[in-house]
Amino acid sequence: MAAVVVKNMTVGNPAKLIILFTIPLLIGNLFQQFYNMADAFIVGRILGENALASVGCVASAMFLILGYAIGFTSGLTIVTAQRFGAGDAAGVRRSFAVGIVVCTVMTILMTAVCVPFTRSILECLQTPDGMIDGAYDYLSVILMGIGAAMLFNFVSGLLRAVGNSHTPLFFLGLACIINIILDYTFILVFHTGVGGAAVATVIAQIISGGLCIPYLMKKGSLFRLTRTDWRISWNDVWQHVRIAIPMGFQLSIIAIGALVVQYAINHLGDEIVVTANAAFAAAMRIDTIAILPLMSFGIATSTYTAQNYGAGKIKRIRDGIIQCVCISAAFAIFAGAVNIFYGYHLSSLFILNDPHATKLSHQFLTVNGSCYLILAMAFIFRYGLQGLGRNAVPTISGVMELVMRAFGALLLADYLGFIGICFANPLAWLGAAVPLGIAFIVTLRRLSKLSEHIVVSPREPQESSVPASHLSTQHPSHSPMVIVKNSESVG
Repeated sequence: MAAVVVKNMTVGNPAKLIILFTIPLLIGNLFQQFYNMADAFIVGRILGENALASVGCVASAMFLILGYAIGFTSGLTIVTAQRFGAGDAAGVRRSFAVGIVVCTVMTILMTAVCVPFTRSILECLQTPDGMIDGAYDYLSVILMGIGAAMLFNFVSGLLRAVGNSHTPLFFLGLACIINIILDYTFILVFHTGVGGAAVATVIAQIISGGLCIPYLMKKGSLFRLTRTDWRISWNDVWQHVRIAIPMGFQLSIIAIGALVVQYAINHLGDEIVVTANAAFAAAMRIDTIAILPLMSFGIATSTYTAQNYGAGKIKRIRDGIIQCVCISAAFAIFAGAVNIFYGYHLSSLFILNDPHATKLSHQFLTVNGSCYLILAMAFIFRYGLQGLGRNAVPTISGVMELVMRAFGALLLADYLGFIGICFANPLAWLGAAVPLGIAFIVTLRRLSKLSEHIVVSPREPQESSVPASHLSTQHPSHSPMVIVKNSESVG
């Protein structure tokens, strides 16, 4: 069997590399969103608006918990990408081993803490009585499957770290098909209600993550571990969790803001709460799909930045970011126009026979779509900083997002109602983009000054796919990545 395909992003045209990396990543993210899209579409069409509202009102709580898991696993694989860029095969394998151990521990902790308090979480959000039972059935199953989400995001993150965004796409596409089939089976055949849709989602995630593991462990693979690779020190663990924990925390902060929005929607009044929740659920599905290209370019930026940082190519990072900003901005303008001009028709695909809910959904899409350019910049700068291993400002930006989103959701809603809630996201994006942009520019300038002190390996990496045998087996402490950090700390 052929070895795992890897792609070195430290040579070649930056724009071409980022676009080719982003395309399968974007398609994969679309497939991943289809899990929830399928749940919302099938639940809304078959079980009705109240069931759709029940699923929609748990989205923020899900993001709070699963968002941490996603951010945490992404942080672990940042180290993998840096060591791959440095040409350190032993470091890549050691990073993989550390990730397995840390992810296992984190999965056990999160499951033990979250599952027993599922209903309490919904009660704290003051979920309406008519929706809380359905919301509990859905959320409790999703939280029991935290390990499934952790598994897939970790193994797909590992493949992205070495420049492979194609393989997770294949497994995820297969799992998406299985998810849709199981949705209809559980709901129509076994009459399991919204809980059945959640079971289908978890099973699909287990399949997609599980199928990636044998691929990672192929003979000759960069990730094929030996007994030596499992000799993990506390320093190895610290190098990973110091990035992973803040990245998970950042998404959790953002999710808390989303919970505030959900809280505000639940307090709009009994006469509109169900309609508003259905509108919000439909709009969020469409909005998520619209911003996926922007997020995908951000994730690609993270891998590109991490690999080139490991190789000590600071100028190349700057050139790639500039090109990525231009590309992402074009997508932002296009996606915003689609939401503004076609948002009503898209919302009607999820909302059946309720013009008022459809109108509210279109309002949300119009306000958000007009500000996608701000979000595009926030993604690029945030993921770029994370690729450099810098998490202080991204974490601060998450706090800014929380403050601005809370302001929009709680204060503006009192005066403007649902339309006030619609402004919560754009305000949050603005609050994040400003400090992120400033920090990224300052960081690159500082690294550019330090780059003259970086010792770069005289061997130029291969431009095309790089087998594991082409990577150095040097200890991580000898990589250019660490020399950058040492130089910076001295300066």
